[in-house]
Amino acid sequence: MPSPQLADAVGEHREKHADRVALSCCHRSVTYQQLDDLTRTFADRLRRLPLAPGATVCVPAHKSPETVALLLAVFRQGLVALVPSPDLGAEALARLSRRARASHLLGADEQGSVSAEPVEPDEAEAAGFAVPDPARTRLLLTTSGSTGTPKIVPIPVDGFTAFADWAGHAFHLTGDDVALSYAPLNFDLALLDVWTFLRLGAHVVLVGKEQAADARHLRELVAGRGVSFVQGVPMLHRLLAQDAEATFPAVRQAVFTGEAMPADLLPSVFAAFPEARLHNVFGCTETNDSFIHEVSRTRAGERMPIGRPLPGVRALVVGVDGTPLEGAGGGELLVSTPFQTGGYLERSLNDRVFTEIDGRVYYRTGDLVTRSADGLVHLEGRADWQVKVRGIRTNLQEVEAVIATHPDVAEAVVVALPDDQAGVRLHATVTRRPVAALTGLALRSYAGARLPRHAIPASVHITDQPLPRTSTGKPDRNRIRADRMKETSAA
Repeated sequence: MPSPQLADAVGEHREKHADRVALSCCHRSVTYQQLDDLTRTFADRLRRLPLAPGATVCVPAHKSPETVALLLAVFRQGLVALVPSPDLGAEALARLSRRARASHLLGADEQGSVSAEPVEPDEAEAAGFAVPDPARTRLLLTTSGSTGTPKIVPIPVDGFTAFADWAGHAFHLTGDDVALSYAPLNFDLALLDVWTFLRLGAHVVLVGKEQAADARHLRELVAGRGVSFVQGVPMLHRLLAQDAEATFPAVRQAVFTGEAMPADLLPSVFAAFPEARLHNVFGCTETNDSFIHEVSRTRAGERMPIGRPLPGVRALVVGVDGTPLEGAGGGELLVSTPFQTGGYLERSLNDRVFTEIDGRVYYRTGDLVTRSADGLVHLEGRADWQVKVRGIRTNLQEVEAVIATHPDVAEAVVVALPDDQAGVRLHATVTRRPVAALTGLALRSYAGARLPRHAIPASVHITDQPLPRTSTGKPDRNRIRADRMKETSAA
């Protein structure tokens, strides 16, 4: 994983390719010589701080060359970096820092200055949390927190090394490649499109939060910087492909990840990346990537699977009785990967999701899948996305999928709201396509023709704005649900 060896690799690239661009962001470019110089400067500043050997520090994941250099300095000094979303409030940030036993909150600016704010320890807050082991991990990521407080996930050193080796081979990556880094720096996608590419001595184009929804800017970055590798959630691919006149022949690898790729988007993506191999990749922060499927341009109309396990990955499909299924069938997906964490820092959470079977530790993904006779796996939804409406079990993802087939719908999220009579009722928030005249009544009529009565959203909010998103780029269902409940109570 990101470690002293990664910082050393950057130094080696400086010796071989001093003037090669390592990072670019907005209108700035940073060469490998400049990145290594900045890393050395930051490492010197860290040596002056009262930091114990192997201590943990918190580095909020601002998307900048300075943050990347600061993290490289942390790794070089043998410290552990907790890298949370920079959008967390001060209270949540302090709580995570105390739980990880981070001694300082660090930051870096464009002038090369390092700020270091001591974190007041709280043994009561840290009780029940393991002490990060610098011999095993140098990076602590967090989950999106979409179901509560983010969980702290140690990324193992040997796990990152195995993952970077696999990715380099699978995508035929070299130091001549250019990656578009779209996801936040605290998201596990950065393990590939930032850290693996820097390990190779390649060029990483950083996309900041301010530019993430700017389609024109994104297209200019991909075309102008000669991007050859694009990885991101469907929203990124939609933004790049929405101008039918824009094509990116330099892109030779395009990866879909994070959530299901809408079938209606594929033709535009194929046209936007005429020379690219396209892959659907499936994984999670706890295990890193675990499934891959190469998308065929000639079979675009077929339902897209998550694919087959990566080399070294074991996957089980477990039935309702907890028994692993042999051959074809459906159930919950359990995976064991060479890249996975050894467990959350909060020890009490581990027994719920990590289980040992035949001598290997598996992670319970909570994802419902079906596996065909030939081993191809399709994602069906989430076990925890099942709700009961008037006593009838309803899958929110299935309702979303039906609404998303309306030609005027660009994106849809369905959430469950409390209801005195039904237990819960469904609410849909929908972004309509440009110039569409879609109404809530029309959408409910459309859903009514395709869904059983209990699955028709009781309320619909139509907007022309993009849906709110979490720090990992996924629709922020918690915020949508909270906003709707606030509106309902105010009324």
